[in-house]
Amino acid sequence: MLYLTKAKLLLAGAALTALAGPALALDGNDLVAKLNGALAIKGSSGFTAGSINVSGSDVIAADAKIVTDDAKQNIPLGTVKFEGVEEDGGGYTVGKVLFDNVNVTQDKSSITASDISITNLSIPADPNGNDLRSVLLYDEATVGRIVGTVEGKQAFSVDRTTVTTELADDNSSVDFDVKVAGVKADLGLVDEPQAKDTIQQLGLTSLDGSMMIEGSWSVGDGTLDLTEYALDFKDVGRLSMSFSLTGYTLDFIKSLNETTQAMAENPSNEQAQQAAGLAMLGLMQRLTFNSAEIRFEDAGITKRGIDYAAKKQNTDATQLTQMLKGMTPFMLAQFNVPELQNMVTEAVNTYLDKPGSFTISAEPENAVPFPMIVGAAMGAPNTLPKVLGVTVTAND
Repeated sequence: MLYLTKAKLLLAGAALTALAGPALALDGNDLVAKLNGALAIKGSSGFTAGSINVSGSDVIAADAKIVTDDAKQNIPLGTVKFEGVEEDGGGYTVGKVLFDNVNVTQDKSSITASDISITNLSIPADPNGNDLRSVLLYDEATVGRIVGTVEGKQAFSVDRTTVTTELADDNSSVDFDVKVAGVKADLGLVDEPQAKDTIQQLGLTSLDGSMMIEGSWSVGDGTLDLTEYALDFKDVGRLSMSFSLTGYTLDFIKSLNETTQAMAENPSNEQAQQAAGLAMLGLMQRLTFNSAEIRFEDAGITKRGIDYAAKKQNTDATQLTQMLKGMTPFMLAQFNVPELQNMVTEAVNTYLDKPGSFTISAEPENAVPFPMIVGAAMGAPNTLPKVLGVTVTAND
């Protein structure tokens, strides 16, 4: 009797296990569908696969592609493997996403990329929410060496690209950091005679540098702080930009994507384009300007540029420099902003005497709504520098 009871329990357990198996298995198609839902909200292209297979906690998408709206620039990805997939409240977390190496050829150009991966990817269950739980996020994305060729000759290459993000403990904001190392370009491949001569005179037959982006985004009030967006090239200089604005919320992003898509779908419909343009202006009214800065730090390009320009005008660098100094206040006088005119003239003179750095900043005492900026630009453009708190300096 005891034996029969145990046997029945074992059989019942086996039956429950068998019935539960399919329910616990991962749904690869659902993962891809929710991935595309999150990409659509961000205005990104779609992801498709020829076949989707599940193996334990892994989802393998074969013959995968990034598909654009017009289907003209589809990017083949080969096999994409989602490792360590777990369901999470209707969404998914993925320990690592591994991509095949990319090798795309079109006409006489080709591009290759290797060692592509994403770590700790979070795919939301519902991309229509108003917090970061509805946003596609990851800890790190990396791409190894990228090489572009034209007619068999290497035109550019990038050694490594790394994107990292860090989510705040309360899910209210996310920090992001992008580093692109070993950016090289061969400008000697340019064929157009005038451009080729300019490149050679400026000593720009090749470029060697890096790019970096740092910032944060608070989803509640939509404050986007881009603290640094920098391009740094050897023997040229370092160009960096930063800005801060408020109102860049998830709702704003969705509306912006919808308006942009409407414009793309009706390129020849004048009424549709006008309606979309008005909608875009309406969206801009949601934004508030906090600050901005653009700065250039010279590494030799200024002197070479002045020497080249002087040669083209049959003069020398000293005379051209003096000419530029003299022209600056006259060019600015037409804007009727004496304070800005004096500021820019002094900065230009300082920079031309000894090229170091040139900085334009805008930092108002209080945040300025975009409609106020547009109104000032249309009604009294000479008040804009004061409204935005503009300063111009050199070699600081």
